[in-house]
Amino acid sequence: MRIKNVRINGMENPTGFDFGTVCISWKVREASGKEQQNVKIEVSLTESFEEVLCVKEGKELNSAAEKLEFQQNVHTRYYVRVTVTDDKGETAVSEPAYFETGKMEEPWVGKWITTEKEDTFHPLFVKSFEAKKGLASARLYICGLGLFTAELNGKKVGDEVLTPYYSNYHDEEQYITFDITEDVKEQNELRVSLGNGWFKGKFGLNNQSNNFGDEFKLIAELRLVYEDGEVQVIGTDETWEYIGSDVEDDGIYDGEIINHLLWKEKENLPKKAVLTEAEGKLVARYSLPVMEMEDMPVKEVIYTPLGETVLDFGQNFAGYVTFRNHLLEGTRIVFDHGEILQDGNFYNENYRSAKSQFVYVSDGRDELVRPSFTYFGFRYVRVTGWPGEAKEEDFTGKALYSKMDRTGYIETGHQGVNRLFLNALWGQKSNFIDFPTDCPQRDERLGWTGDAQVFSGTASFNMDTTAFYHKFLHDLRNEQVKYDGILPGVIPVLDPNGPIFSSVWGDIATILPMVVYEHSGNVEILRENYPMMKDWVDKITKEDKARGQKYLYDFGNQLGDWLALDGRTEQSMEGGTDAYYIGSNYYAMSVQKTATAAEILGYKEDEAYYKDLYEKIKDAIIREYFTETGRLAIDSQTGYIVALYSGIYRDKEAVVAGLKARFYKDCYKLKGGFTGAPILCRVLAENGFEEDAFYFLMQEEYPGWMHCINLGATTIWERWNSVLDDGHLSGIMMNSLNHYSYGAIVEYLYRDVAGLKALKPGFKKALITPLMNGKLKYMNMTYDSAYGEYKVSWKVLKNGNVSVDVQVPFGCSAVIGLPFYEGEVTEVAAGSYHYEYRPTEDLRQRYNHKTMFKDMMHDPEAMKVIERVSPMLMYFLSTGNQDYFYESLQSLEKLSYMGFTREIVDNLSAELSKLMDMEEK
Repeated sequence: MRIKNVRINGMENPTGFDFGTVCISWKVREASGKEQQNVKIEVSLTESFEEVLCVKEGKELNSAAEKLEFQQNVHTRYYVRVTVTDDKGETAVSEPAYFETGKMEEPWVGKWITTEKEDTFHPLFVKSFEAKKGLASARLYICGLGLFTAELNGKKVGDEVLTPYYSNYHDEEQYITFDITEDVKEQNELRVSLGNGWFKGKFGLNNQSNNFGDEFKLIAELRLVYEDGEVQVIGTDETWEYIGSDVEDDGIYDGEIINHLLWKEKENLPKKAVLTEAEGKLVARYSLPVMEMEDMPVKEVIYTPLGETVLDFGQNFAGYVTFRNHLLEGTRIVFDHGEILQDGNFYNENYRSAKSQFVYVSDGRDELVRPSFTYFGFRYVRVTGWPGEAKEEDFTGKALYSKMDRTGYIETGHQGVNRLFLNALWGQKSNFIDFPTDCPQRDERLGWTGDAQVFSGTASFNMDTTAFYHKFLHDLRNEQVKYDGILPGVIPVLDPNGPIFSSVWGDIATILPMVVYEHSGNVEILRENYPMMKDWVDKITKEDKARGQKYLYDFGNQLGDWLALDGRTEQSMEGGTDAYYIGSNYYAMSVQKTATAAEILGYKEDEAYYKDLYEKIKDAIIREYFTETGRLAIDSQTGYIVALYSGIYRDKEAVVAGLKARFYKDCYKLKGGFTGAPILCRVLAENGFEEDAFYFLMQEEYPGWMHCINLGATTIWERWNSVLDDGHLSGIMMNSLNHYSYGAIVEYLYRDVAGLKALKPGFKKALITPLMNGKLKYMNMTYDSAYGEYKVSWKVLKNGNVSVDVQVPFGCSAVIGLPFYEGEVTEVAAGSYHYEYRPTEDLRQRYNHKTMFKDMMHDPEAMKVIERVSPMLMYFLSTGNQDYFYESLQSLEKLSYMGFTREIVDNLSAELSKLMDMEEK
């Protein structure tokens, strides 16, 4: 038995964060027992645990999140050790983990400094200092606006990038804490370079600059603690000096220019720093480290028809390109970034006004070149000015994203589904750079809350998002309190007209806290964010009351089923489903979630109030949008999907019948946008449409996930038709090829195809009811939950049997329901379980009664069967009658007036069922 993954508030050995409530988590690996009999958590001031400050012990301690209560002190490192004894008497002790507080409420010695007004160049602040012998520890507390990089004695401080990250700087600025003990010498020089960043560079839908300020600012403290107890603090003040840096310009959207010849013909003498002030409050960090997480090799160097040199990394990602400079003085290299080639040439018009360009001017020095104050979203990079032949090994891409533990893994026997999983994962990596953005490449990169909401379930299966979302929820709450409970559709709110007030987007206020609670098992997260949940639903109720209280959210300018294909045109932003119907359903669901949170937290009065309010909203929706016989008046795919998702209807069978009819009318073509599509397959799978869910997952025609993949997608697109069949972009106004919303389908792969659902928070208890499909052949899923690894693997065997393997982590239990199985549902404890049996349906069959004939038309064997059994059907198919393309054996009987008798249908079914495709893995 081993104790691993000891985390403090979801983070590994965090330093200088705002910890608030401290929760410890850990995982038990390789245990022979099934559950814990005793746990002891110790907190000490020393790594040897000679000075234990706090001990918590007992059988029922929660390994997903155990709250510790003790007095935290300023500038203090606390060591944590966890000891677990299992039900077989085996004991294991974790390696020491630690967390370290920052300045807390301690006043700053350092002062905000800036440059002279006339010095508009990018400054490099310099401070020399001496350190005595016998240094015990050294910390740098620092915030530079917009962005900063620091070097101590020529070495970069820390391995983070884009510090101090995004904040609404009107309210607060995060300071970052670095442990620099090992790098301090007797004589030292600290150099801090500043860039524009989100603070004063272009940012927002209107590309405005100086949203938060118009001058560079720096505040820092060096805190040196000696072995004899002496403390030396060196803070920013007028004694610090600055010169112009070699950064000629930078911006999140436009890129960066590093010009080592910038000052060659100019005077660049040191000047004294000038005192200034900052608007927001200095706070300890919430942001996880953003780092160079993966190296991305160049897949191919392309020479285009226009004579361009283009690096193809084979994968769309967010980050930048690095190279080792051996270039002669005066050489100017330009990197332009793009997501797609057009007619074989470089193209990035869909970036709109964002230049997305990195320029480097060499002075002949030997260095590893990378930008400091920007990042790019790209697959392709056009290189201009490179002397000689550019080679793959000359360049390395660096993928940036917030540091999170990977928790989810999926592999199937269908390569397109495997690629879809990776596309969604790369969409998450690319857009989880400090806060969840809509896209990483164009002149936007904003915190759109609808995108983040629909993807949050997938994100939390893929990675441990606990700490990442803690920061985002903090940012959301900071905005919400300014707008009387409105959770804005996008943060920051830079529109002078105020925030977007819309369902689905604003409902992140209730949905995200519940998602994080479900995955983390940490009730303190729910407690901390309950005011956000409450204020959001109370705001809608307040606005509803002001106009007479209809118990509907049918007012305001709502975004609805954004980018759905059933709008006025396929390029329209507004979908065809009534936005107020969507809004009212999400209002009901948010009230229901708030009632559930109140129940969990023991807020009895709130629980009763919100449960009563939910029933009134539900009744109002039924009165407004359903006929007396139960038919839904909103006849759209998303309309029916939302009804089944919310559970609000008069008669479920009427909704199911309406959805079936709608699919038939739509020729089984997906129509949903940002509201409908992300939950489509999940809702279908959980409401008796399992085959339809698999169909939409694997549909290769436009529109659909596989269609995008067949056109070369390596991330998720913003639109179903972002790229046309001829390889050209469908437009440039709003067309990102790295927009994760539709990647939310991956939650369906975890929840339904693997069948893993939480019955208790953190997956302490799980329901495992996988779905099988012969076209997938097999699935292997691993989810490293808050308690440990769940594994679900299933496979359709060549002999017609199926095998299912399940692993339940230490301390957990699961209810297992096997697919196509006539035996009992069983509940099991921690351990590994294997099943092999004959399914009630033969999953080796290539086609079933729901398969549409269009899906058989590229199969010569199937077409021979159709031609032999029903020449008339073959005639209709061969003449291109598309009405028949979208028929199936199930629906063919309805066309008996065309001569399709029961006998013909039975014969077709019998013959087509003989066609089988199943290979061993």
